[in-house]
Amino acid sequence: MVGLNPAQKRAVEHQNGPLLVLAGAGSGKTRVITQRMVRMMERGVPASTIVALTFTNKAAAEMGERVAKLLGKNKAGAKGLTISTFHSFGLHVLTREKRAQNQAFTIFDQGDALGTVKEILRNIDAGKRFDVPAIMSRISNAKNAFLLPEELPDDGVDPYNEITKIVYPRYQAALRTYSAYDFDDLVCEVVRVWQSRPDVLARWQEKVRYLLVDEYQDTNRAQLMMLRLLAEPHRNICVVGDDDQAIYGWRGADVRNILEFEEHFTGAEVVKLEQNYRSKQAILDVANAVIGKRVGVRHKKHLFSERVGDEKITVASAPTPEAEASYVVREISRWIRDEKKQPRDLSVLYRSNSQAKLIEESLRSEGIAYRIVGGQQFFERKEVKDVLSYLKLALNRSDEISLRRIMNYPARGIGDTSVERLALHAQAKGWTLWQGIERVDAFDDISEPARQGCKQLERIVGDLRRKILVEQVRASEVASFLCQQIGLRQEIDSSSPTPQAAAKRWGNVEGLMGTLTRREAKVGTEQANDLANFLHALTLDFGKEEDAEPNAVTLSTLHGAKGLEFEIVYLIGCEEGFLPHARTLEDRATDAPALPDDGSNSAKAADIEEERRLFYVGVTRARDFLTLSRCKNRAMRGKPVPRTPSRFLMDLPPERIVEIEVRDEPTMGTKAGLEKANALLAMLEGLGQ
Repeated sequence: MVGLNPAQKRAVEHQNGPLLVLAGAGSGKTRVITQRMVRMMERGVPASTIVALTFTNKAAAEMGERVAKLLGKNKAGAKGLTISTFHSFGLHVLTREKRAQNQAFTIFDQGDALGTVKEILRNIDAGKRFDVPAIMSRISNAKNAFLLPEELPDDGVDPYNEITKIVYPRYQAALRTYSAYDFDDLVCEVVRVWQSRPDVLARWQEKVRYLLVDEYQDTNRAQLMMLRLLAEPHRNICVVGDDDQAIYGWRGADVRNILEFEEHFTGAEVVKLEQNYRSKQAILDVANAVIGKRVGVRHKKHLFSERVGDEKITVASAPTPEAEASYVVREISRWIRDEKKQPRDLSVLYRSNSQAKLIEESLRSEGIAYRIVGGQQFFERKEVKDVLSYLKLALNRSDEISLRRIMNYPARGIGDTSVERLALHAQAKGWTLWQGIERVDAFDDISEPARQGCKQLERIVGDLRRKILVEQVRASEVASFLCQQIGLRQEIDSSSPTPQAAAKRWGNVEGLMGTLTRREAKVGTEQANDLANFLHALTLDFGKEEDAEPNAVTLSTLHGAKGLEFEIVYLIGCEEGFLPHARTLEDRATDAPALPDDGSNSAKAADIEEERRLFYVGVTRARDFLTLSRCKNRAMRGKPVPRTPSRFLMDLPPERIVEIEVRDEPTMGTKAGLEKANALLAMLEGLGQ
C-alpha cells in the first residue's frame, strides 16, 4: 500500500461490512478501489467472489489494467474477478439465465429503441405531433425509477406524459415480440428475475460475496435495488462516490442513493478522501467556495492539495460572444506558441453544445487542431451498423429492427410497399416478419422482384447462420464473407458522393474487421466464436469506441468532461441562462426525472443545485490554470441583450481571482491576426499609390 494517504489506507484495509468512501474530485478513488480489490485477494478472498461495477467501459478497463499492474507476476490470482459496467453485468446475468432456458434475445441500441417508438406513434396516428427522443427519455426515466407502464403518474396536464402512458406499454410489447431488451432492461429485468425467483437470487448471492461500486452518486433506483438484493446476506458492499459531483439527475440518477447509504446499509463505515492530487490549491479554493454554498443535505468535504502556486483564477468579461471566442483562442494560441504547450493540454468547456460554434470557427481560422467529445461514434456509423444488423439477424431472426434495416440494403427489389404488405400478412397469420419472408410465395400481392429479393435475403442469412452456428467460423471471416456476398464495397462506391467519401466509409467497414480480428487475437477460440456475446458487448459500449485520441484541443460539454482532466481549462459562458441553464430558471422541464427533496423549497431549486455541482465539476477538471469567461451582451432577434453574470461567480473568493475586461479586437499575433494585418497594410499601400 505504498503511496496511500491515511484516509486511503483506511478505505483499502476495510474488508467486511458496508463502507462508504466519499471521494472528492481528484482524490485518487480509482487507486483506492483497485488496491482494495488486490488487498482482499492477498487476504485470501477468492477473486471469483468479487464484483466491481462502474458506468463506462473505459473506467472498467482502467481498473482492470491497474489491478493487473499491482498484481505483477501474481496475475493468475485475479482469475474470475469481475470488473464491468452495470449493464454488462446485467447482460451477463440475463445471458446465463436465458441460456439455461434455451432462449435467445437481442439488445436494442438507442437507434433501435427510437425507431420502435416512432413506429408506434405512426400506428396510433400521432407521429408528427410528438418528439420521439422526449418520449423515449420518459420511458427510460420510468425504467430507471423501476416503474411499470401502469405505475406512471397521471397528471392530466402534460401531453407528453399522456402520450408516454400510451406508448410505454406498446413499446414493452414490441420488445417482447422482437425477443429484445433495451439498455435499461439489463438492470430492471435482472431485478425482476431475482425478485420472482428466490432460488436464482440465492445462487448469485452465493457467487458474489464482495461488491464494489464506482461513481455511486450516479446510480438510479433500479441499480440500487439490484445492489441491495445482491448484497443482502453478506452486506460486503463498498461504494465510492461524491454527492458534490452528482450531475446526471436528468437521466434518472438519484443523489439520494449516496446521501442515504447509511440508512440502506446500517452500520456502514464512512471514509472521506479530501486530499486532491490533480489541481493547484487556488483552483480548489474556488471549487470549495462554490460547492460550500450548496443548499440542502450534503456530505461535507474540503479539498486540499500539496500543489501550491501563485497563479490566480482568471475571470474574463467580454463584450460579445465573438470577443469571448476570439480571446479564448488567442490565449490558446499563446500557450501553444509561446509556452510550448501541447494542444492536448488545453480544453474549452461549456454548458450547451451550441456554445462551441464560435470557438470552432476561431480555432479553424488559426489552424489549431481540435476534437469534440461526444461526436458520432464508430459503431453508430451507417455502414458499420448495416454489417452488424446482418450478423444480429443471422443469430436471431426475430430481430425485426435489424431485419427492416437491411431488408432492401443493398437494393434487392423489396420496396416499402412490399415490406408493409409482408408485415400485414405476417401479423394476420401471427408470424414474425422473417416467417413472412420465408413464406413469401403464399402471398399474391407481392411483386416478382420483391419475391426474388426475399429469397435472395433468405439465402444470405441462411449462409451466415450456417457459418456461425454450424461451421463456427470466426466472426471476422463471417463479416468478410458477408461483404462479398452482398457486394458492400461496390454499393458504398456507387452510393457515395465522392471517391474520398467512399474510401472513408469503406475504411469504417475495415475498422470493424480490425476490431473483430483484434478481439479474436485477444480471447480464446471458444470465446472468439461466441458472436452473440460479442454483438451484445458492442451494443453495450453505447457506440463509444473512440478513435485514437489526437493531439488536439478538447471541446466538451460539462457533462461530457466528467472524468477528464487538463492542464489548462477555459470554462466559457458563465452567465445566467447558460450556467445555470435557462431551463432550471423557469418551471421544471416536463421531461426531467423526479429529483429528490434536498432541503430546498422547490424542484426548481434542486435543479439549480445540480447546476452548481456541474460548475464544480468543470472547475475541478483543471490542473494548473483555469479561466472563467462570460459575455456582457448576446444578440437576440438581431439586438444586443445584456447578460447577467452567473450566480456562481458571486461565490468566488476575491483573493483567488483576477478579473479582466476583454476588448473586441482582432486576433493579433496569430495566423488570422497576421492575415488581417497584412490585408490592412496592403490596402493602405494601395491608397498611398
